[in-house]
Amino acid sequence: MRHSARLLVSAATLLLAVGSTSFAADIIEGPTVDYCRTVGTSNLVLTDNIVDLRVQVVKLMDESVAAANSSEWINSSRPVFVWASEAKVACGMAYGYLKTNYKDEDTLNKCECFHDRMVEYMH
Repeated sequence: MRHSARLLVSAATLLLAVGSTSFAADIIEGPTVDYCRTVGTSNLVLTDNIVDLRVQVVKLMDESVAAANSSEWINSSRPVFVWASEAKVACGMAYGYLKTNYKDEDTLNKCECFHDRMVEYMH
């Protein structure tokens, strides 16, 4: 009986070890999630005028900062605070690039995407 119990524990340990290893590999190699429902380039990237682009980015950043600092969203069960925090960082980075007249498409896309997600969860 004692030998059977040890065998069962050993088998369970082996299964857990093999199972967790393959699960970890699945996470690393799994498909990436596209959090933005829009396919392609954001409206921000399509804006040619740097001055207008800065104004738009600052608007999105200010709205995101306001939501991230609002106790309504900090204490909410909806993920508005999470997306607001992501948006304020991405928009802040995009704005930093724009101050040097560089249009970084990745940060602009993230800024708009994360802001859109924030607004989506507000309603």
